[in-house]
Amino acid sequence: RRKVDSEGRRFQDRWKVEYFFTEIENHCVCLICQETVAVYKEFNVKRHYQSRHSTYDKLTGHDRSEKLKQLEAVLIECVMKMVENICPEKKQEFANICLARNTVARRIEEISSDIKRQLTSKGVDFDFFSIACDESTDLSDTAQLLIFMRGVDDEMNVTEELLDLQSLTDQTRGKDLFVSVSSAIDDMKLPWNKVTGIITDGAPAMVGERSGLSTLICNKVIEEGGKAIKLHCIIHQQVLCAKHLKYDHVMKPVLKTINFIRSKALCHRQFKQFLLDIQAEYEDVLYHNDVRWLSRGSALQRFYSLRKEIGEFLETKGQPMRELSDPIWLADLGFLVDITKHLNVLNTSLQGKDAAVNQLYSHLKAFGTKLQLFIRQLSQTQPNTIHFSALQEIMNSFPQDNISAQTSRYAADIASLAGELKWRFQDFAAIEKEISLFSSPFSVDPDDAPDQLQLELIEQHCDSELCSRHQQLSLVNFYRQLDKSRFQEIRTLAKKMLSLFGSTYMCEKTFSAMNFNKNRVRTRLSDSHLRDILRIKT
Repeated sequence: RRKVDSEGRRFQDRWKVEYFFTEIENHCVCLICQETVAVYKEFNVKRHYQSRHSTYDKLTGHDRSEKLKQLEAVLIECVMKMVENICPEKKQEFANICLARNTVARRIEEISSDIKRQLTSKGVDFDFFSIACDESTDLSDTAQLLIFMRGVDDEMNVTEELLDLQSLTDQTRGKDLFVSVSSAIDDMKLPWNKVTGIITDGAPAMVGERSGLSTLICNKVIEEGGKAIKLHCIIHQQVLCAKHLKYDHVMKPVLKTINFIRSKALCHRQFKQFLLDIQAEYEDVLYHNDVRWLSRGSALQRFYSLRKEIGEFLETKGQPMRELSDPIWLADLGFLVDITKHLNVLNTSLQGKDAAVNQLYSHLKAFGTKLQLFIRQLSQTQPNTIHFSALQEIMNSFPQDNISAQTSRYAADIASLAGELKWRFQDFAAIEKEISLFSSPFSVDPDDAPDQLQLELIEQHCDSELCSRHQQLSLVNFYRQLDKSRFQEIRTLAKKMLSLFGSTYMCEKTFSAMNFNKNRVRTRLSDSHLRDILRIKT
């Protein structure tokens, strides 16, 4: 005979409004008379309501919702009075109890809906906006497309928010992504002719020349009478540049040693105890993860700092690492540690929310200038290694070996890295004039400016008060105070530049939040609830 408990019946949220019932400790309780229904069946709940409380049928819409809130408040008040008499010390604990099983989920939905409503209201005032897109697969193998929006209104107020999370259950071709992005933009009622650009992670489906998402978006904007530019995330390109210096003869032995130490629990415990016994600077080596931006530099730096301790430990294990006694190999290790450290500093400076494209490009140009300095210093007859502390330490440790002869090779490698940097950032170099006009308008010759900006630029150069403001105020505040009728074209350029994304950092950060919330024990989290959580998170 079938048992009621085995039927898996559950309380339905709609019963609260329709029949004034709620769920308390796995019991279906009537909010009007506080009686319980034995079985979670809508027939039983409905029969109780119609037979005893049919007079409430006259309440509809908002009035019915308000009555539900009143009844819930009365129930809570009754419970609290009972608690005061029985166990007053636990009054606060009972006050924090939610009546319904889905109360938290409902509140998250309401907060997300309110955030979306506010964003829609702000979107009406945007003069220009751009989008950042990135796609990843969650633990349930659903492709999730994140779409961020960065908009600017007439008062130079910048809004950077999650536009939408689109779930794709089929293919993720460029046209499929385009349909999802179009749906998100149209749903927010944003005009296509105000799109100034799109930035992606550089995947083929994103940047394909004919049917990539970026191409399809730009074509759509042109059809609507606007103009948008395509950019490849500046952080992703920086990571690809960092991989240009392979140095496999250094990385392979280092990774092999790290994996040997950490792959077996006994060996790993012994190594950590060994470092503890000799009071080493660090407690462990770090795994290298090729996907993580800063992992290579961090793993190399830790290995270099513990190289002597690692050598001693491997000797006790009968697995000596011969490279640790080779001065040339150690010099290569020191150089790689130093250059990856500089690359990590650049990567960190490119991260962060609300970063304008001119700020990110200035960090990139500064790094290019640093590389030229490194090339000159390492190419000298007496190499200057002041900015390569690890390499300098190795050279001082082995003065009899002619390690300084290797510096010309390091200079050539840096020159190759500089060439890679220049080649990869052609999309940003293409808008360098606009970036300079926006960030340093007083240093740009009017003859080199676009025709529509020349007269306003001359007016700006000849106004000493504006020059003083530019030096004292932040860039956004400077353009915010410009006269709207006198400098209309310059303000338009400023709004376009402010609206551009420089990286997909917010997408990557949000994917981390997605993996934290939709993990291996929460794979049944619905796409709509995941969207609500991420909208609140960002």
